[in-house]
Amino acid sequence: MRNDVTPRKNWFDAGGNAYAQFRPEYPAGLSRFLAGIAPTREMAVDVGCGNGQLTRQLATYFDSVIGLDASEDQIANARTQDKVRYLCAPAEKLPLPDNAASLITAAQAAHWFDLPAFYAEARRIAVKNAVIALISYGVLRLEPDDLQERFIEFYRNEIGPYWPPERKLVDTGYADISFPFDERAAPEMEISRAWELGDFLGYLSTWSAVRRVNDAGREYILAAFVRDISELWGDPAKKRPVSWPVNMRLGTI
Repeated sequence: MRNDVTPRKNWFDAGGNAYAQFRPEYPAGLSRFLAGIAPTREMAVDVGCGNGQLTRQLATYFDSVIGLDASEDQIANARTQDKVRYLCAPAEKLPLPDNAASLITAAQAAHWFDLPAFYAEARRIAVKNAVIALISYGVLRLEPDDLQERFIEFYRNEIGPYWPPERKLVDTGYADISFPFDERAAPEMEISRAWELGDFLGYLSTWSAVRRVNDAGREYILAAFVRDISELWGDPAKKRPVSWPVNMRLGTI
């Protein structure tokens, strides 16, 4: 692949603001479902909340929602909403009282946690029969097929070596993650969007593997992908279908 191609815009220079702008929102049915199986609707706790995509949606159904993230940058870019409070704290040491939460969620975050320590904290803050939900969304799907084929080549082979090992847990929908709870079935759900080219590239800018490619001085990999996908996309303002499968591990504490 050529190494002399540079993108007109550096799509891959991202921080917490990019997460807030480009990460996809979860389907409304997810929060509704989780609220429906929680023993009460007094408090939900969203751990590893990022900038609050799921946190804010839970506020529609719960009296109080706490969003926690270890990253000050993510919390600084979290969007405020009534009934939502954000705290900067790690998943392994939650600054919350015992027996407080009816629902504990971790959306696209649990693969970064020290799971035994997080689970111990979840048990501590949970009310009786509280629900714990580890949520992830898988590899995106683009339409038409030629866009998808070029994207998969980029995802698996070109930046594949730069993904941290934890990414494999996301790719498998957390199927192989330790989950020592009374497990319950989860419904099939999907995130569906119609994105312009800039939305798609902005989303990719939030990936850890992309940041590692930049740090390794191999920006030409990203530049070549921008060139190829732009040619295949055509009009950059044209909205194209993008979707992700939503995966869950659900349990009762």
